[in-house]
Amino acid sequence: MGWWGRRKSKGRKEPRFDFAGSLANLRLTIQDRLLPQGSDKGAAKQPMARRNAEDDDDDTPAPKPRPAKKRSKRGRASRGSLGRLIYWGAVLGLWGVIAVAGLLVWVGAHLPPIQSLEIPPRPPTIQIVGLDGTVLVTRGEQAGTNVALKELPPYLPKAFIAIEDRRFYQHFGVDPTGILRALITNVLHHGVSQGGSTLTQQLAKNLFLTQERTVMRKLQEAELALWLEHKHSKAEILELYLNRVYFGSGAYGVEAAAQRYFGKSARNVTLAEAAMLAGLVKSPTRLAPNRNPEGAEQRAQTVLTAMAEAGIITEAQAKATIASPAYAVKPAGAGSINYVADWIGEELDDLVGQIDVSIVVQTSIDPRLQSIAEAAVIDELAAKSTKFQVSQGALVAMTPEGAVRAMVGGRNYAESQYNRATTAKRQPGSAFKPFVYLTAIEQGLTPDTVRQDAPLKLKGWSPENYSREYFGPVTLTQALAMSLNTVAVRVGLEVGPKNVVRTAHRLGISSKLDPNPSIALGTSEVTLLELVGAYAPFANGGQGATPHVIEKIKTVDGKVLYARPVDEFGQVIEPRYVAMMNTMMQETLLSGTARKAEIPGWQAAGKTGTSQDFRDAWFIGYTTNLVTGVWLGNDDNSPTRKTTGGGLPVEVWTRFMRAAHQGVVASALPTSWAGALFSNVADNSAASGATTPPAPIGGSVHPPVMPVAQRPASGGGMDGWLLDKLFGRR
Repeated sequence: MGWWGRRKSKGRKEPRFDFAGSLANLRLTIQDRLLPQGSDKGAAKQPMARRNAEDDDDDTPAPKPRPAKKRSKRGRASRGSLGRLIYWGAVLGLWGVIAVAGLLVWVGAHLPPIQSLEIPPRPPTIQIVGLDGTVLVTRGEQAGTNVALKELPPYLPKAFIAIEDRRFYQHFGVDPTGILRALITNVLHHGVSQGGSTLTQQLAKNLFLTQERTVMRKLQEAELALWLEHKHSKAEILELYLNRVYFGSGAYGVEAAAQRYFGKSARNVTLAEAAMLAGLVKSPTRLAPNRNPEGAEQRAQTVLTAMAEAGIITEAQAKATIASPAYAVKPAGAGSINYVADWIGEELDDLVGQIDVSIVVQTSIDPRLQSIAEAAVIDELAAKSTKFQVSQGALVAMTPEGAVRAMVGGRNYAESQYNRATTAKRQPGSAFKPFVYLTAIEQGLTPDTVRQDAPLKLKGWSPENYSREYFGPVTLTQALAMSLNTVAVRVGLEVGPKNVVRTAHRLGISSKLDPNPSIALGTSEVTLLELVGAYAPFANGGQGATPHVIEKIKTVDGKVLYARPVDEFGQVIEPRYVAMMNTMMQETLLSGTARKAEIPGWQAAGKTGTSQDFRDAWFIGYTTNLVTGVWLGNDDNSPTRKTTGGGLPVEVWTRFMRAAHQGVVASALPTSWAGALFSNVADNSAASGATTPPAPIGGSVHPPVMPVAQRPASGGGMDGWLLDKLFGRR
């Protein structure tokens, strides 16, 4: 056969499905094993290619691999990824620069004009003047506070750097390292325990910005810090910072602070004093050494430790200074007028808002009366505080229209700035009873109405008279003068406790009062200021009055920012009821619990008060010229040694009122109450100092006063007269 025959005879090969036969010649070679790392992968593939070629019927040789070309593709892929990374990094960086630039422009657009940044304004001064125009006190920056950096002891500015900005000379106004450190610390402490602001940022905030905590303010602060670093040297920034930072108690600048707290120039402060000044910046109001000496000293120790860690002083110096701490001096002239100044400071924000310029505050304070009131409280306490275990006192004197003429908020302002006249709330005791009897009179009772003085039980409560002695039927006048508790409670229940509360609020009490049976005995707490203000309508014929001290506020250039408007409360007590109440409360001074409260030539009225366990002693008394209240007690509410409203408070009140009324033309209280109208006409005996009240015009239309068996006359006991009987006092 020829070629065709041979080709044809080969025939077609059919697939075989003999599984055993197909695996008969299967052998594993070394090329089929996994190769160790680093071996030539191309070499492993070549035997496999040859074996496959042998098994194939096709005689065409298998193509050889091209490892070099594969490596080239991988290289090109790597170079492409790197290029894309660089490209997108550049794009993102460009957009980041644009965003930062836009943010800076936006923040800068909300900054004050550059010209105003060149000469930052100093903090405003508040000048408080009295009724006669004399300057009583000045609050704000002290004069002559600028001091050159080179004139200060080296450790003074270094103390600020150690505690506030240890990298001051390394950063450019904003310290990223400090911000990161503060952020980590705050996260670890789960709160804001460390700040990242530099001294430059603090200066920018103090000079140009407000104290609000917003992102916008922080951004402005950072941008201004960069501007300050560009504009001024480090030494200039540090000097400006020391002369403008606030140190509390109205002191701006290190010189003013040194004078205020240590009575010396900043040029002469010791290391301990420098550490205390540096520590005040964190919280000047809370850490001021004249208010919180313990807190200021602890903070000073922290500053000294930081100075030692920074290498500014040695460990031995730090320990020696901590062992000999600085002490704030008691400033001369820190008198009671500062209580008034603090009260004014609290009122200014409501009246004129934020103060950006120096102002003059014209007040209703009479400097002469303020001095008399201060002496009356301080001298009486100095003489008798130990005997009666009384540590504090307060006095408020105002006109019947509510203008405060004198205020003493405590025994010593330098030792305690807590104002017990405006802030402290205490139980007034029987000094609250006039509101009970006024409510009763407005419901139809009269001063001559008779009620029973006898033991009383109310759901487990048994109010008792101080003497635990009862006198049967008595008039309301007698019950109020002798401060009989059972009658006050009976009358309070008769008219309704809620009505008593409404009466007190109508007359000027602003504190919350509980309308329960014990309200008649003054168990709800009030301030001395509001209690004195609530007595004012009795002295002015029934007109409403608001206690106030600020009459006018103006700038130093004379621009009026505020002028007090006239009160428009109108009549809060009908005139005939005013006359009845004055007749009753005048008897308190004539024969009741306040017989020592006598002002020659003047008709006066009032009410004593003593709280439970002798904790508080009050007397509120008035003439047509002044309404004055006195409180004595202890800040911790501990009992006194039987200090009563008719005792020491009456003595303080009498001393003040007698001096205050010297040279003033006498006038009588409205005490004639017959008919619908009252008469303010007094008989000749009132002007001559006689204690008999004028007879009612037209004769009395009320029942005759019923005599009381063994009617007591108080010598100043606790709303009564038992002390005279028990201890033989006369």
